[in-house]
Amino acid sequence: MRASAFLYPWDVTGDPEAAGRTAALGVRQVTLASAYHSTRALTPRHPAHRVVTAEHAAVLYPPEPGRWEGRDLRPYPAGAWAPAGDDPFGRAAEALADAGLEVHSWVVLAHNSRLGAEHPDVCVVNAYGDRYPWAPCIARPAVRAYLAGLAAEAAVRPGAAGTELESCGWYGFAHLHAHDKVGGVGLGDAAQYLMSLCFCPDCRAGYAEEGLDPGELAALVRRALEPVWAAGGSGAAGWPEVEKLLGAGPAAATLAWRTRVARAVQEEAVGAVRAAAPPGFRVLLHADPAPYRSGANAGVDPRHVLGVADGVVLPCTGGAAAREAVLRPFAPHRGEGAVLAANLTVVSGMGGDPGGLAADAAHAASLGATELRLYHAGLASDADLRVVAEQLAALD
Repeated sequence: MRASAFLYPWDVTGDPEAAGRTAALGVRQVTLASAYHSTRALTPRHPAHRVVTAEHAAVLYPPEPGRWEGRDLRPYPAGAWAPAGDDPFGRAAEALADAGLEVHSWVVLAHNSRLGAEHPDVCVVNAYGDRYPWAPCIARPAVRAYLAGLAAEAAVRPGAAGTELESCGWYGFAHLHAHDKVGGVGLGDAAQYLMSLCFCPDCRAGYAEEGLDPGELAALVRRALEPVWAAGGSGAAGWPEVEKLLGAGPAAATLAWRTRVARAVQEEAVGAVRAAAPPGFRVLLHADPAPYRSGANAGVDPRHVLGVADGVVLPCTGGAAAREAVLRPFAPHRGEGAVLAANLTVVSGMGGDPGGLAADAAHAASLGATELRLYHAGLASDADLRVVAEQLAALD
């Protein structure tokens, strides 16, 4: 199976050994961030630093002024962690290519706290009226135009042979925000769905198109969540649990609206990339087969998304049951050449199991996976990387 390792440009730039070390793992490809959200990341082997603090979502290349002229929503250049006017993606991509690795860009779309802080009117607004600054609402026309432009620019970078689009869909309540203090009431994905429903003007109009009164729907959501707050949480998961909380009719109507918007955003983003890319440029989406889910792995309809993109990258860490849940829905719809990439965490300190990589990969392949993604070669310890290299060699 073709394997790709995730990296940030700062893992490579300034470290003359990084590209060769990555190639020595046995991977053929690197998925290299070109547009990324704020983060604090370890760099365990870098000769110049051990921690990189990316203070806000940014593009890791010089954005094209002409593309964004006259637009309120535009990408932010990076700060000192990736100097403005420089091209850390381009420099890292060149070093990786020199080591014999194929580079694909990694683009984070609908996840940007600075954008939401500076433009609060574009944020998801929950049923209580709270805004989520990290989650631009993809139903807003300005957001959709911004996402399509960002997808095209950040994906089609010099040196990239393809791209992977993350957060290409709805983002919601779940977010590891700075110093999160939301664990006092545990929410399963059914309650998460209710807390992720947006009530901005565009979404209110969308619910009305689906036959719902948006004010009554917001009140219904609040009533449905009251027992969850009172009980200290709910681990209920799955769409039937959403229907129990909200009622089958209202639940179906909200999902119809959100699915319609998400499909349009995915089609527009992929279309924008294809229009800017040379022939053969591959476009994958980080995805979840449950359309009601939101987040980095946006909920999709498997049949639809495999008719739009060249494939998907699926979260496959968490055991055999987790892999089956995400891979099986896609397998019947995979046409010739479509990619089902199993994303496996190989950082033991982040809950990964590098020692189980070969077995996990074999199980994923039996479920239809065609490629592997290894999260994350820049964050892993030396010990983890040695095990990854052994496991990939065993797969050969």
